[in-house]
Amino acid sequence: MIQYKRPDGNSVEGYLAEPTDKANAPGVVVIQEWWGLDAEVKAVADRLAKAGYRALVPDLYRGKLALEANEAQHLMGGLNFGDAASQDIRGAVQYLKATGSRKVAVTGFCMGGALTVLSACNVPELDGTIVWYGYPPLEYVDVQKITKPMMAHWASHDEFFAISGVDQLEEKLKAAGTNYEFYRYDTKHAFANPKADSRGLPPLKYDEQAAKLAWDRTLEFLEKNLIAKER
Repeated sequence: MIQYKRPDGNSVEGYLAEPTDKANAPGVVVIQEWWGLDAEVKAVADRLAKAGYRALVPDLYRGKLALEANEAQHLMGGLNFGDAASQDIRGAVQYLKATGSRKVAVTGFCMGGALTVLSACNVPELDGTIVWYGYPPLEYVDVQKITKPMMAHWASHDEFFAISGVDQLEEKLKAAGTNYEFYRYDTKHAFANPKADSRGLPPLKYDEQAAKLAWDRTLEFLEKNLIAKER
């Protein structure tokens, strides 16, 4: 765990995973699901570090974790999404850039996916976003401010984030001429989380094949937008 500064000067804790050779490695800010900064999101950061990226997970809940859905709903309900995107996440991007990463992307899952979309609008320093099955109310998405490439992975049978909303978001991005790639998978919500089935919620279902495909695409996106452009 490390501490870094938000743009407003306040401190935030985060989990930082470094690659073996971290000199000037590109960075990825990873945004949690609604459960909090748990073992699953740390594992995502570790996976990215093994792939050669500096991965930082901001602790948006300030040390709190949810074990059950009603706890997660309560914690998420108490989160100021605008502040999280413009301060916690922006500060994390700035920290990675100030400590050696020339390029930094933001990615997030579920609630973190929604925050990733908001970050695309509110964090001018980022160099790309990868959204995993989550979006905010579309009236808060200012597509004119999304100037960096976006990739998104959606579950066609998502009971938390309707695919109809994905279609509407895509129309907004298309109309604005945004550089985006949307992928829809024949899956349920949280299909990339290996622990999804253990949560006891039928709307959640891990899908190994879809998760692998989405991760392969994600790593290709990061290579293209964080590494290849530096060469």
